[in-house]
Amino acid sequence: MDKQSIIQYKNTFDSIATYIEGDNGKEKVEIWFARELQKVLEYARWENFQSAIRRAVESCKTQGINVDDHFREVTKMVQLGSGSLRDIQDFMLTRYACYLIAQNGDPKKEPIAFAQSYFAVQTRKAEIIEERINYIARLESRDRLRASEKQLSQNIYERGVDDKGFGRIRSKGDAVLFGGHTTEDMKKRLGVKDSRPLADFLPTLTIAAKNLATEMTNYNVEGKNLFGEPAITREHMQNNQSVREMLGKRGIRPEELPPAEDIKKLERRVASEEKKIEKTSSKLPKKK
Repeated sequence: MDKQSIIQYKNTFDSIATYIEGDNGKEKVEIWFARELQKVLEYARWENFQSAIRRAVESCKTQGINVDDHFREVTKMVQLGSGSLRDIQDFMLTRYACYLIAQNGDPKKEPIAFAQSYFAVQTRKAEIIEERINYIARLESRDRLRASEKQLSQNIYERGVDDKGFGRIRSKGDAVLFGGHTTEDMKKRLGVKDSRPLADFLPTLTIAAKNLATEMTNYNVEGKNLFGEPAITREHMQNNQSVREMLGKRGIRPEELPPAEDIKKLERRVASEEKKIEKTSSKLPKKK
């Protein structure tokens, strides 16, 4: 997601926020109405968005949080095309409620991916939102690589390759992707301990490149029914070569990219931030 898109989304989400009076008559509670949020999250039908709200409410209950503090059903009067008026269902939602709704949406949809970070941070600064979007993207890329490597390990085990063979295949693929530098070489260059996976310290782009090569290997190992370490090694090396050539055409050399923050620290930070979201979100005033 580029900076301009982030700013546009931020302005849109800011524009539909409103404030109501809190319990003490002084505090202002920031809220969003579900009908307006539905539109910016690009849910075509209210019924589908209601399902997302119900999932968010269940998530709130599961965490032992008072639902009434964050979700409130209200009725709105709207004018129909004929000019007559009709009551429709709506919800007042706190920032935390909106966050839960976004978390229960499809992050492949750009406005939902944006909303997951927008409602997670207390500040509305675009650069802070952008930073969170970027490191969430890195965490998701790392998870995808773990999954594709696990699938490859299972695939090749069924085709006569043990764990040590999997390690050799992956290392030879790395050597191709990193222009002749082995996994061990790259760990030394990036200051990674021997006991830690190299991918935990790679930038998002390199993680995505490794994942693409691994997915291609999975696809062809299954599709071509490759068997044995030599055949699968050749396939994985060829796929890493293809990915490297693609990056090279855009002037990118994976071995020259700087290391990124330890993924484990990033995971802990995200988990810590998420625990604080409900506490830092305003609460709806008590029903009168």
